[in-house]
Amino acid sequence: MNEYLLPILFGIIAGTLSRILMLRTDYRQYPTYLHGKIIHVSLGFIAAALGAMAVPAVMEKEFTAVTLLTVAATQFRDVRNMERNTLTEVDDFELVSRGKTYIEGIAISFESRNYLVILTAFIGTLFFLVWNVYAAFAGAFLSILAGRMLMSGSTIKDIVKIDYHELHFEGAGLYVDNIYIMNIGLPERQEEILKYGMGFVLTPNNMNSVSTIANLGQRQAILHDVSVSLGVFRDSGTPALAPLIKRDLDDGRIGVFILPQVRDVEKAKEIIGAVPVLENAIRMPSDSNTHQRKGKTK
Repeated sequence: MNEYLLPILFGIIAGTLSRILMLRTDYRQYPTYLHGKIIHVSLGFIAAALGAMAVPAVMEKEFTAVTLLTVAATQFRDVRNMERNTLTEVDDFELVSRGKTYIEGIAISFESRNYLVILTAFIGTLFFLVWNVYAAFAGAFLSILAGRMLMSGSTIKDIVKIDYHELHFEGAGLYVDNIYIMNIGLPERQEEILKYGMGFVLTPNNMNSVSTIANLGQRQAILHDVSVSLGVFRDSGTPALAPLIKRDLDDGRIGVFILPQVRDVEKAKEIIGAVPVLENAIRMPSDSNTHQRKGKTK
């Protein structure tokens, strides 16, 4: 038996296992069960094989074999494109769409997780060859744990305070607290909105949060997740019943207007708080050189 066979097999198993643990279908129902999962597990197996075989290639001074990793990088960029194109195509058929920013965040995460698989397989095989199988188990476990931690970022509840407010009309204008949402002229529509609608105000914790929640893609992600989790009281061709988020220009708060089928305030607050902060929406104006210079002169 080749001396590298067991270490490579260990690395492949560890890497594939890490991909399975990072792959889950939650309330957003993506990836779909079952065929979507098969695609991603298969790609995870390929990534694990590449990571595991890179170690023996280096030890045997077969440096040209390591160039296979560049092929892997190209392949996983295609995974990102595949996810982006698929979600963009189906997004038009959602009652409340995800939005392009949310879709791009999902595509990035699926690409990056394959690189975490490569890292896990690489460390497992390396530790097996340099030390022993027990060190390999420890290295693979720590890599899987790190992958689980890296796959989850901050959520909305980390950057804002969420408060429930009753909807009300001032003439034809719909308001959440003092934040104007939209104009509804028909009395029948106003009655439906007051009966089925709910309002929330998200107050940012700091200036960075103000800029982040102002992003239109981040706002659309909030509406999509709430509508998927609690349902939505609307159908196609009813623009007056579309959930909306509007911003208070004075202080940066945002008013969230939703029409859930399950009218549970605490559940709605929990779901809004669990919406991920999208990487493409994050803004850090307080870290700019201008703000830092102002702070030093005070």
